[in-house]
Amino acid sequence: MTDHIGRGVTISGIHGLGGIGKTALALVLTHQLKDHYPHGQFYLDLQGTQEQPVPTLDAMLHVLRGFQPQLPQLDDANQVHSLYHSQLSDKRVLLLMDNAADADQVAPLLPPAGSLLLVTSRRDFVLPGLKPLNLDTLPRDQSCNLLRQVSDRDITDDDADAIAQSCGDLPLALRVAGGYLAMRPDTTPDRYAARLADEAQRMGDLSEVDRSIGLTFAALDDQLHDRMCGLSVFPQRFDLSAAAAVWDVDTPEADRSLGSLLQWSLVQWNDEASRYRLHDLVRLISERRSSPDVLTQAQRRHATYYAGLLQKMNDQYLEGGAAVVESLSWFDAERENIDAGFAWAQRRMGQDEVATQLCVEYPDAGAYVLNLRLHPQDWLSWLQTQLAAARRLADRRGEGAALGNLGLAYADLGDPRKAIEHHEQHLVIAREIGHLQGEANALGNLGLAYAHLGNTQKAIEHHEQYLAIAREIGDRRGEGNALGSLGSACADLGDAHKAIEHYEQHLAVAREIGDRRGEGNALGNLGSAYADLGDPRKAIEHYEQRLVIAREIGDRRGEGNALGNLGNAHADLGDTHKAIEHYEQRLVIAREIGDRRGEGNALGNLSSAYADLGDPHKAIEHYEQRLVIAREIGDRQGEALGSWNLGLLLESQERLAEAVAAMEVRVAFEREIGHPDAEKHAQDVEEIRRRIK
Repeated sequence: MTDHIGRGVTISGIHGLGGIGKTALALVLTHQLKDHYPHGQFYLDLQGTQEQPVPTLDAMLHVLRGFQPQLPQLDDANQVHSLYHSQLSDKRVLLLMDNAADADQVAPLLPPAGSLLLVTSRRDFVLPGLKPLNLDTLPRDQSCNLLRQVSDRDITDDDADAIAQSCGDLPLALRVAGGYLAMRPDTTPDRYAARLADEAQRMGDLSEVDRSIGLTFAALDDQLHDRMCGLSVFPQRFDLSAAAAVWDVDTPEADRSLGSLLQWSLVQWNDEASRYRLHDLVRLISERRSSPDVLTQAQRRHATYYAGLLQKMNDQYLEGGAAVVESLSWFDAERENIDAGFAWAQRRMGQDEVATQLCVEYPDAGAYVLNLRLHPQDWLSWLQTQLAAARRLADRRGEGAALGNLGLAYADLGDPRKAIEHHEQHLVIAREIGHLQGEANALGNLGLAYAHLGNTQKAIEHHEQYLAIAREIGDRRGEGNALGSLGSACADLGDAHKAIEHYEQHLAVAREIGDRRGEGNALGNLGSAYADLGDPRKAIEHYEQRLVIAREIGDRRGEGNALGNLGNAHADLGDTHKAIEHYEQRLVIAREIGDRRGEGNALGNLSSAYADLGDPHKAIEHYEQRLVIAREIGDRQGEALGSWNLGLLLESQERLAEAVAAMEVRVAFEREIGHPDAEKHAQDVEEIRRRIK
């Protein structure tokens, strides 16, 4: 492996038996080569020996988040693949993909020229350009040296040879054997060799690693044995606090036990990450040797601990600014443990009261980070589990919260009727149990959903009730949000002056309580109101203030919205090139953070700008991309509006049949949801259809 510093891409593969030392060798190589790859070194266990290996898409996202921590879960394989190669282009990055399943899992991860992909696997497979290194068992003399090094004992050649043979010359088995001899000075090497040989005869179907680990487990006292078994609940790396939580002991006690297990060579330590891990074979054996009670208790504590950790991540996210990126990076580091905790709770829901309660708590604990990181359909699944669990527990408040969360999720997917259905159920429950905050939230969310349906009067009715309750219970943040929503409703009715009055009240409340996010939203809304009044310069003034706040608190979505609105204002001033500059910045941010709806809006705005420049072909191209996104994310409202705009452009090109087909999408959607403008738009389409005849 001497050509790693060339400009081409290098793919090196290490193949061998479980326990042969593939990962250890790969980590040594990574350390030795890291100076040649200054833009980053990434490690990921692809879990190729498990029933569900890591999807290639998730592996790409793992790398991308090293550069873009706020990037959420994406499901468009082509988009992720494009982002992956774009991000790594012209960089020198080392990627260690450990424990790969097969060539299909690894092939898409091949980075652009200049980087190194290092792969380990128990399976032998072929990739174009792969430089394979097949690890066999250690030579006998190296096996004996490793055994003496780990045990720090004087071992005769005959005894070392016998132990190495029983261990199959596998490094993992030899390390465990050495750890046993180091921890048991009362056991002579010849006696240990005899016990291994006896195990081989008695349990011939077990691997050398199984036999070596089995003897070590037998030597542990009951407490340490159970604690080792408990560690099998960690799917990946873990820290001292997590181990203490799983064992239900204080940190010093956990530290002592982990120290002992390190000496027994059952637990591994990663100095760079400052975290512990189990070799996958050790994890499987530990789980197999665990009693059902010990394992269930460990799983329960593990899931409870990570629900609490998820809440801390969410709280950090709400601090804004740099804390947003830090919280998302923290989530990424613990993602597999969080997923494992919630998955256990889902499996045990209805059988275990703690598990059922955790199904209610997890979605609320991490609402903000989960909404960014989970795929929309996965988020819906979490929320549906939350609802089912709350109903099993007869937890009416939890049931209401779950219904409200589901309503918001459906609203994000462009289904306002389904959103209303869930928010109304939430409202009934909140009133039934006298939960005023829940009632206020449900009313506010209902107002937003009715606004999406074009029923502005009903939206105002709900927002006014929301405002009254927020003031009654002293919820100043809610009061500000209600005022902002009322302003938007007035704007929808064409009363920009009344809208400004409400937005300014929202701005005053936000500044009074230090709600920087709310302040930014109010400023953005004020900008839109001044734009409606035909004052784009005053709109720009407010949009720029909104942009400053968004950047200050690390609100990338808000930053993108501000840039999009600035583009609209410059377009109103006739400066189309300046507008395009802002739209393109918004598009970049939307793609970076995975804001598919924002990406679609940016593409739609770019389409309008290119149409204004007299470039219909480029405009149509962007509208079509905008429609693809709307359909992929299930944004039916976005699809309807995008289709209509595309139809208008096609009409201007005298492509009337295509225009009708596109514009009918909006008519069908508005009729389905009962929008008041549906028949007016249907008449417009009919006029174009008559021109075809």
